[in-house]
Amino acid sequence: MPRFEIDVDPVDHITSDAIGQPGQRVFYIQAWQDQRTVTVIIEKAQLQSLAVGVEQFMAQIMAENPELEEASGDYIEDKMHINPPVEPLFRVGEIGLGYEKERDLVVLFVKELLLEDADPESAAVVRFWSTRSQVRMMARWGAELVQRGRPLCPQCGQPMEPEGHFCPKKNGHKH
Repeated sequence: MPRFEIDVDPVDHITSDAIGQPGQRVFYIQAWQDQRTVTVIIEKAQLQSLAVGVEQFMAQIMAENPELEEASGDYIEDKMHINPPVEPLFRVGEIGLGYEKERDLVVLFVKELLLEDADPESAAVVRFWSTRSQVRMMARWGAELVQRGRPLCPQCGQPMEPEGHFCPKKNGHKH
């Protein structure tokens, strides 16, 4: 039995955001519904994968439902930042997407990351029920956030700090 399950159904707004300097950022997904705010921590790589997955999922929905209007992904940056206080419920371990055709809503399903010895059935769950446009805006903003990180070394592909980094392709010399 999960520690808890929360359905934010439907969200008034959903977003992803990061707090901190590149290289030390913490990434979040946050949704609002009426007076309630639900926030979870997500890894940068998970957000990057989610952004790609949402676009693929939207293409699949459109292929199966050609009568639907295309979901907009145009966002206004000032409206995509998370609202304080940031009190995450948990760190995300699993992410999934689903679609309910009758209500034309996408569900973003997140499950708590547990310690190795914990019962997998005890993981907390949050389901964010959003319009296709809300999810697409969140995903596109998330992809933009990921791109705003540290630049990658053209030699080894690893993130570079402002003062440079020790590149294995350059025999460890600072570049």
